[in-house]
Amino acid sequence: MKAFVTGVGGQLGHDVMDELVNRGYEATGSDILESVPTDYPYVQLDITDTEAVEKAISEVRPDVVIHCAAWTAVDAAEDEENKPKVKAINVDGTQNIANVCKKLGCKMIYISTDYVFNGQGTEPWQPDCKNYAPQNVYGQSKLDGELAVANTLDKYFIVRIAWVFGVNGKNFIKTMINVGKTHDEVRVVSDQIGTPTYTLDLSRLLVDMAETEKYGYYHATNEGGYISWYDFTVEIYRQAGMSTKVTPVTTAEYGLSKAVRPFNSRLDKSKLVENGFNPLPTWQDALSRYLKEIDI
Repeated sequence: MKAFVTGVGGQLGHDVMDELVNRGYEATGSDILESVPTDYPYVQLDITDTEAVEKAISEVRPDVVIHCAAWTAVDAAEDEENKPKVKAINVDGTQNIANVCKKLGCKMIYISTDYVFNGQGTEPWQPDCKNYAPQNVYGQSKLDGELAVANTLDKYFIVRIAWVFGVNGKNFIKTMINVGKTHDEVRVVSDQIGTPTYTLDLSRLLVDMAETEKYGYYHATNEGGYISWYDFTVEIYRQAGMSTKVTPVTTAEYGLSKAVRPFNSRLDKSKLVENGFNPLPTWQDALSRYLKEIDI
């Protein structure tokens, strides 16, 4: 299997490339960055440049494109000056990639988010649910990216994830540990519920998917039960051996964010097992392994 991966400068793309190489597959990475620390073939690529996308992917002629590149700064996406960039990257860039995949007849894996839903209620969202109602600019852009893929290709996987953390980049865990080192107490929202996703575990699943033709929509986060950000922080500090006090607050009390955040990020993942894929390990186990990987 030959793969082309976008966004290898980020948390997920970095781990996907490692997983492909570890399994002995031929893989080419790409990102908008001039270079990334890598031993594998790398192409600098602006996915909003239609001609550049066609040239880069066509030269590799992959069996699968794993599309990890995205605008992920949720609050910054709300700024008027950023909205055109968000659309250009998450929608138009995704369409560019889907068009080349169609031309070459290759598979495409698109990484999406629980933000495509309205974030209300308590029922876990089903992967094939079409009751979309994004509550912010980022969510709408990711939904439009989903539709670009689904309306262009037959051979696609759309994989929705949530609460992502990985070694290669910024994330909630790193932020909480840094804040905990300088504060005796932190306030964390307790009314937003979901499950974390460790990019190392997710990357293994994505490569498992690429090896099959079990196309469609999937949800993939770590197992271990649904929790709040407050619950997550308490466990982070417990496992890290930190004594910082964690105080639960409501989203309204916390304030601060420009973008509307979902209260319900519960994703139903049973379709993974139904289609023969291994579920991700528990988030507690993922956190333990992750903390050993980073310098705290």
